[in-house]
Amino acid sequence: MSEKNQYILGIETSCDETAVAIVKDGHEIIANIVASQIESHKRFGGVVPEIASRHHVEQITIVIEEAMRVAELQFSDIDAIAVTEGPGLVGALLIGVNAAKALSFAHGIPLVGIHHIAGHIYANRLIKEMEFPLLSLVVSGGHTELVYMKEHGHFEVIGETRDDAAGEAYDKVARTLKMPYPGGPHIDRLAAVGSPIIDLPRAWLEEGSYDFSFSGLKSAVINTVHNAEQRGEVISPEDLAASFQQSVIDVLVTKTVRAAKQYSVKQVLLAGGVAANKGLRSALEREFAANEGVELIIPPLSLCTDNAAMIAAAGSVMYEKGQRSDFTLNANPGLDLSIHN
Repeated sequence: MSEKNQYILGIETSCDETAVAIVKDGHEIIANIVASQIESHKRFGGVVPEIASRHHVEQITIVIEEAMRVAELQFSDIDAIAVTEGPGLVGALLIGVNAAKALSFAHGIPLVGIHHIAGHIYANRLIKEMEFPLLSLVVSGGHTELVYMKEHGHFEVIGETRDDAAGEAYDKVARTLKMPYPGGPHIDRLAAVGSPIIDLPRAWLEEGSYDFSFSGLKSAVINTVHNAEQRGEVISPEDLAASFQQSVIDVLVTKTVRAAKQYSVKQVLLAGGVAANKGLRSALEREFAANEGVELIIPPLSLCTDNAAMIAAAGSVMYEKGQRSDFTLNANPGLDLSIHN
């Protein structure tokens, strides 16, 4: 008699996407529903927390019902409910956490709280099985981290941003160039046709450090634009975007390659919203094509931005490891990845 399939329902509401997904046996997506709020926030040039929370309230029940309909499952089929407990916007997180707790209570389904970044990392397991030890480069609007994993559920942050995350720097530079929110895709598109001919800084920090810093680079771009305007000069937006992106990519890729060698990893995983950046993806592919013995895994664009399939994938592993949350589970906007093992 064959073993019963495992079904994990994932809920993700950490920022401005109301997402619910169902993952089978830890790696097969059978429903992945995302209600985006980009149009609502675009006119403000960024995410407005109160508006994000209101949208989550309006959408969460609809998205849960749609995921169950697409998966053609009943709640009695669900083994566990995995939900993002942090980090993120506290009001947004609360909607997902309370929806998950309500479903868990109503249907007697185990509850598993998940770290948002763990979810981004485990999005890669939906593509290929993870092999340890591995290194994950997490690059998103709020996070830039190098995470070493020696086994499932073990997260050691060996490098992180000391100021702006890469995605945050992208959005601020895009705003300086008068591009709409979210700015990352626009910078990436311009960079593809520009030339990195403008001299911009690269923050390597002290020798041996795997930490990142992008605030100086962001300030340098803003100063370059303002100085040109004061002199009546015209700077090519394409060249400025290419120069900025090259500075970011040089630091990200160089530190990732160095860490992969030092920690003798079998795989390098790319994760987070900025993982959708074509310049970063191609730079990593070029670099690791020459690194025999290290496999590079990059998720498809649909699994780079916030989604609930990644939360369900992480939830599958944590559920199997025996991790459970009770009804005291709460939104934790400052949740630490290193202690979330």
